Amino acid sequence: MMKQGIQIFVMLACVGTMPARAQQDYPVKPIRLIIPFVPGGANDMIGRVVGMKITEAHGQQVVIENRGGAGGSLGVEVAAKSPPDGYTLVLGNIANLSVNPTLYRKLAYNPVTDLQAITLIAKVPTILAVHPSLPARNVIELIALARAQPGKLTFGTGGGGSGSHLTMELFRLQTKLDMVHIPYKGVGPAMIDLLAGQITMSFGAVPGVLPYARSGRLRALGVSGPKRIAALPELPTVAQAGVPGFESTLWYGMLAPAGTPMPIINRLHATLTRALQSADMKERFAAEGSEPIGSTPQEFQSFIKSEIERWALVVKASGMKAE
Repeated sequence: MMKQGIQIFVMLACVGTMPARAQQDYPVKPIRLIIPFVPGGANDMIGRVVGMKITEAHGQQVVIENRGGAGGSLGVEVAAKSPPDGYTLVLGNIANLSVNPTLYRKLAYNPVTDLQAITLIAKVPTILAVHPSLPARNVIELIALARAQPGKLTFGTGGGGSGSHLTMELFRLQTKLDMVHIPYKGVGPAMIDLLAGQITMSFGAVPGVLPYARSGRLRALGVSGPKRIAALPELPTVAQAGVPGFESTLWYGMLAPAGTPMPIINRLHATLTRALQSADMKERFAAEGSEPIGSTPQEFQSFIKSEIERWALVVKASGMKAE
């Protein structure tokens, strides 16, 4: 009887140490990284580059899963409802973490309580670009043209509540312009139609706009961020070009389902911050106008809360609707 009791005690002790061992050995199988947008654009590029760095550091494949829809909400919902074991990660951004809580009446996840922040990866300004057929060579001329033709000019975005939509709504609020919103399922499709002249303008992430601006297929009018970018130093910020005080910067961060063990979160955080400080990543981000961050999980969690409050004011003031 005593022998049987000892055996049971040993079994229970082993079971109790299994989670800790699993955390120490992590990762032992491929990791799923959900990118809540269609392929193409800054979300996809950043997610894939970061996923590759995780693979290099841990020797386990990071499987990219693009899940677009509802302004990035569908992919985040899948992640939030996944097992909190470190094998599902999600690339969050300004739209699906900070805008959608105000934009959607019923959101299937709470970005603060249903997700565990790992790190803020990068801040990325956008470029206001127009089709070269438009007779506006700078921001002031664009504003004048839009005011002369209310309700005629069109702007494309990555969908209702996307980062590009948010930036344009801020632009419209500050300039009091009447323009038509054309939502797409991602910034990539919007860029395709802008290149074809089907829409007038769009705020696009630097990596998506830069090559076309350099080739002349698009005309870049201004940078949305607080400063000029090294990749296109001659391009003024929108604030410098005629809209004082205008500033809108997209951002991207890595998260896991709430309840993911902190040893795993800390391991992923260490991997990502090392990667963001590496020379090749710094060079790549700088070339594309991005600024690598690498915040702590606590800093990123607080940042998300503050961004929800900040952009709620813009969503409400603009009358922005989910589409």
